[in-house]
This record gives sequence, C-alpha cells and structure tokens, in this order.
Amino acid sequence: MHRLLVLYPKPVDPDHFRDYYVTTHIPLVRNWPGLLACRYSFDVASAVGEAPYFAVFEADFADAAALAAARSSAEGQQVSADVANYATGGVVVIDYPVQDAT
Repeated sequence: MHRLLVLYPKPVDPDHFRDYYVTTHIPLVRNWPGLLACRYSFDVASAVGEAPYFAVFEADFADAAALAAARSSAEGQQVSADVANYATGGVVVIDYPVQDAT
C-alpha cells in the first residue's frame, strides 16, 4: 500500500477551512481513481506544546503508480487546483510506502 499524507498549518480563517474542506474538497477527493480509503481530522494534537498543524489528511492507494495516476488524472488536477481555495496557511504533502509493523 502507498499513502499520501497532507499536513495543513493553521489557516487564516479556520471556520472557512473546515466548512469548505468538508463540503467541497473532500467530495472532489472521493472521485480520485484508484483511491482505496481516505480520512482526515481537524483534531490534531501534540504530545508537548501546540501542534504545528491544524488538520491532517491521509489517502491510501495500492502502490506508488496508482497514486501517481490519481494525481495526474483530471480529478487529481482538480483536487490540486482546489487547495488554494481553503489552505491559506500552506500545505505539506508527502507520500510513502506503508510497512506493516505487526
């Protein structure tokens, strides 16, 4: 499995971020071809001090090729273009193969 992880620093308008993310952005994400599962949270906490991120998103794909295909698809390009509409605090995007530790 291959995972996409998106970390969002605090936006200028947290209420707008939450509303737009849930009602507009996530429905776009659900259209990605090859998407196995996705999840998000606005309840990001840190073990010590203030969390450096406001929100987090994870998406799972069969492999790196499936993620690359999703990103380059029309749906993926639409999702990428939409980020500027709510993520005024910036965005950190990483991806990696998932290793089972059990």
